[in-house]
Amino acid sequence: MARKNIRYAVVGLGHIAQVAILPAFQHASANSELVALVSSDDTKLRRLGKRYGVTRLYDYEHYDELLASGDVDAAYIALPNHQHAEFTVRTAKHGVHVLCEKPLAVTERECLLSMIRAAETNGVKLMTAYRLHFERANLEAIETVRAGKIGEPRLFNSLFCMDVKEGDIRLRKETGGGTLYDIGVYCINAARYLFRDEPTEVLAMRANNDQKRFAETEEMMGGLLRFPGDRLATFICNFGTSFVARYQIVGTKGNLALDPAYEYALELKRHLTIGERENLKTYAQRDQFAPELLYFSDCILHNRDPEPSGWEGLADVRIVTALYRSAKSGKAVSIEPIEKTARPTMKQEIHRPAVRKPKLVKATSPSK
Repeated sequence: MARKNIRYAVVGLGHIAQVAILPAFQHASANSELVALVSSDDTKLRRLGKRYGVTRLYDYEHYDELLASGDVDAAYIALPNHQHAEFTVRTAKHGVHVLCEKPLAVTERECLLSMIRAAETNGVKLMTAYRLHFERANLEAIETVRAGKIGEPRLFNSLFCMDVKEGDIRLRKETGGGTLYDIGVYCINAARYLFRDEPTEVLAMRANNDQKRFAETEEMMGGLLRFPGDRLATFICNFGTSFVARYQIVGTKGNLALDPAYEYALELKRHLTIGERENLKTYAQRDQFAPELLYFSDCILHNRDPEPSGWEGLADVRIVTALYRSAKSGKAVSIEPIEKTARPTMKQEIHRPAVRKPKLVKATSPSK
């Protein structure tokens, strides 16, 4: 492309867009520019447009007019899960590149036959917004395991829990809610990038208390993933407890833990234990969303395939849907792994300073 900056529309102005995506453009100005906002809420459009100096304001009904105008090169899809496929396809049909929040979609069919196919057919880039693929603590964890410092990695375990408010969209089945879609994908993705492999079999168990807020989706889900070489990964994600977001990978010589591991608004801490020696390293809070923008824009400008791609998003959605099938049947479910050629490395690390949390406009945090 001849241009130096990629012009973005942010589609969906909920909590994550307001606290993280919109502020990230100030740290991604080297090659990324926010030029349009899309929402069904006029108040959000008007007030956030004024705050960020954006004049192209569209509702969802007129989104295609924006795409056809030639005013945007890429769209960041920050809509509820069940709308990812529809808006990705709409975007790609106009030759506009797509950076889509995770999970990529709710079903494998939507990922592969709708989103990935639309991107390939229309010659656009599709990237799944896995921000930790650019974050130093997680990338250093990958390199530590790859270097053999903990010996042969044999097992992985993780807890990701939060107390989600009654009525939040994450608790609604029709919008693609549920623990696995919202936070379980982090645990699954971490196990995959630390083992650098794909699971072949999964087993799951769900549990609910009697609270009204969990009428449509589970309170918690536990998953067991078998990887080649008879390595096991386990995790539990929960929407009804205090906050925890940690993982640990254990090898034949030592173990490595990040606690917290998945959070974007806190400092992250790594505990590396080799034999009897333990080393603690703290990573200051940073902007984890600007790196996504910088990287994706660079892929567009230099015609490179992004990692994480749409196929990376599909790999996790396949595991999520298999886990739900397992929980329903009470039996283990086999998976035919997706063949992966690219995984995150330290070369993808991009550092930008933390952003201040802005004042929200008709949006609230999902947790209590």
